[in-house]
Amino acid sequence: MKRILFGALVLISLPTIAQTAEGWSLFAKTKFEAKYNEKAREYFLYPNFPADLKALVGKEVTLEGYHLPIDVEGDAYIILSKYPFSQCFFCGGAGPESISEVYFKEKQAKFEPDQYIRIKGKLKLNDADIEHGNFIIQEAVLIK
Repeated sequence: MKRILFGALVLISLPTIAQTAEGWSLFAKTKFEAKYNEKAREYFLYPNFPADLKALVGKEVTLEGYHLPIDVEGDAYIILSKYPFSQCFFCGGAGPESISEVYFKEKQAKFEPDQYIRIKGKLKLNDADIEHGNFIIQEAVLIK
């Protein structure tokens, strides 16, 4: 009986464990293709999200990473990176799968550059709007 109960508890907790352990690695499965954007008159990387990542849309995911000191008007969101600023997508050569926009439920105190934080929130994927990142966490809360 104890084995059955333990097995049931493990199965129930697997989605949460997977989301925590694999946040960035699931993003890394995304393939990108350079396409010309007529409006911007330049090439952008457009994502082709894998099915297992699409299955998490609207579900709670957890990410740990570094706050990037990107000047965002109105402080509506922050950028969370798998890597510190010197190695990030914008300046260090990492790919677009290594950053996420994070929109918090409640206003947060200012984060320091490269401050390592852990958040959880609902996943949204973006494959068309060049004004935003491909990976967006909405209704986020800071995990202390």
